[in-house]
Amino acid sequence: MPGSKLAALETIMHEAGELARVTSRGPFKRWTKGHDQSPVSDGDIAVNNLLRTKLTALAPEAGWLSEETEDDLLGRAMARAWIVDPIDGTRAYITGRPDWTISVALVEDGRPVLAALYAPVTDEMFMAVQGKGATLNGAAVKANQSAALDGARLAGPKRYLDKLSSLTPDILAQPKVHSLALRLTRVAHGGLDAAFASPGSHDWDLAAADLLVHEAGGLMTDLTGKPLTYNRPHVVHGALIAAGPPRHATLIDLMRDRLPEFA
Repeated sequence: MPGSKLAALETIMHEAGELARVTSRGPFKRWTKGHDQSPVSDGDIAVNNLLRTKLTALAPEAGWLSEETEDDLLGRAMARAWIVDPIDGTRAYITGRPDWTISVALVEDGRPVLAALYAPVTDEMFMAVQGKGATLNGAAVKANQSAALDGARLAGPKRYLDKLSSLTPDILAQPKVHSLALRLTRVAHGGLDAAFASPGSHDWDLAAADLLVHEAGGLMTDLTGKPLTYNRPHVVHGALIAAGPPRHATLIDLMRDRLPEFA
């Protein structure tokens, strides 16, 4: 059962966080990868290796999908899989900013059932088990349940916020959160009232935040309101929104006739 693994997962996350803190002090190697030339460092690889060893021991029957591991399509055929971003927000990590995280989710049949998101610099440990709620450092958290947009704190791509500000001038655009997983998870504890992701995010950016938001009473979907499915052959997703259900519905209604502008 996922809940029985919660304490062990928290211990592993703290261990990974300490390794990441140590490596972040440098010196470390860095390079770029992929068509978008996204950064990666030897800290990413070290944390990835630690997590793979520890999490595979925790759930040997689960497959493995990580940003920093060569893709294994056979793992997609498994009902369970760990989905991992060893350092989400690598640009923040390598430049000394605090808003990077370690993101881990256990997925069953395409949906997360166990999740942990740890921000080592600020020592914030978010955890969730399907059907059991979400916590921040052991205390239960809840997404904001208001529908109002006036004064709502929104974070996401600047062009999204600019467009929404033109439609609803009284929203409060918030500073960029470099870890996408953390940006979305801020909705779970009320730090943000809504958060957006532009197209192109991956399973490992999203799976842990997805469960955390839902277990905190929020919703995280595409811009048509459809939930996400993970550990499938295609791991890249379109534009996304996370918010409490009333505000989620308000924003979906506002954006429905303008979806091409947010693609």
